[in-house]
Amino acid sequence: MRSCLLIYLVCFGFANLNSQEWITYGDNENSGKKKHIVLISGDEEYRSEESMPMLAKILAKEHGYKCTVLFAIDPQTGNVNPEVNNNIPGLHFLRTADLMLINTRWRQLPDHQMRYIDDYIRSGRPVLGLRTSNHGFKNEEGSYVHYSSEYQSEDPDHPWYRGFGGLLFGDHYVRHHGKHKHESTRGIFVENAPGHKILRGIGDGEIWGPTDVYGCRVSHLPITPLLLGQVLERKGEFDDDDRFFGMRPSDQPLEGKKNNPMLPVAWLKNYQHPDNGQQGLAFHTSMGSSTDLENEGLRRLVVNAVYFLLDRRIPKGGTKVDYVGDYKTSAYGFMGKEYWDKRGLKPIDLK
Repeated sequence: MRSCLLIYLVCFGFANLNSQEWITYGDNENSGKKKHIVLISGDEEYRSEESMPMLAKILAKEHGYKCTVLFAIDPQTGNVNPEVNNNIPGLHFLRTADLMLINTRWRQLPDHQMRYIDDYIRSGRPVLGLRTSNHGFKNEEGSYVHYSSEYQSEDPDHPWYRGFGGLLFGDHYVRHHGKHKHESTRGIFVENAPGHKILRGIGDGEIWGPTDVYGCRVSHLPITPLLLGQVLERKGEFDDDDRFFGMRPSDQPLEGKKNNPMLPVAWLKNYQHPDNGQQGLAFHTSMGSSTDLENEGLRRLVVNAVYFLLDRRIPKGGTKVDYVGDYKTSAYGFMGKEYWDKRGLKPIDLK
């Protein structure tokens, strides 16, 4: 009898482990008493499937949170495949989540998945968005077309005028302000922001990432800006085999109008779902590729923001953001569905 049970557990237990469509950290001890963060990946370009597990490990081990990471999953294979833009299993975890940390790009999720996001937003619970989350959805049909970054109400003052990004973060994706893959970003403190708790333990100019500054309609943003993006000009040669494309933190600011004025790349914004929603608070940074997050200052900015959104005291020296285990990143870019089919990556492989 015992041998039969062992065979069953080995055969079916491991099968279930490999077919798991999400991964969870920090659920082994007192998980019922921990704040629960749901981290939602799903973008074709900036490798959120790499960065979200890394952040979840830090938040779980070093800061005591329970973290569940969700992925874009090919339902035919069970593989992680960001090119599949209509399936992110596990969004039901948002029903009891304390924080949603999202980095999606132009997802077209079905109504039965979108409703969990919509219910979360209605509740007014905090939201932390990275990079492409300001154009995180592109719903063309169903009950949530207003979430699309291309949704345009006739009224420019309507809460959904710029879709999910407009409601939560004040704007959706406008353009690449810096030259894509050629001009990187240095984070400069907004003049009156250095004393803000979210910036604790971070030096002015310390934050750097190889992604370019996103454009935004500054005059339309009802935000509290914390960080400006200084556009840097690559000194060395372009290198397609380098995950930073030849750019380095030592590159110098670009002269001219791109830095006059500099555009915000990190801010806070109050939000409220217009359909009888509760008031909530969101933090957004338009930085956030997996390679951006190799920068310790940017990781600290994100973890500090988690503390702030969950009303937890941020240490004077900032939060601890050392890697838990290895963190291997890939250069950002579009890989294509065939690449992901051949790779055969499962969520458990990322744990």
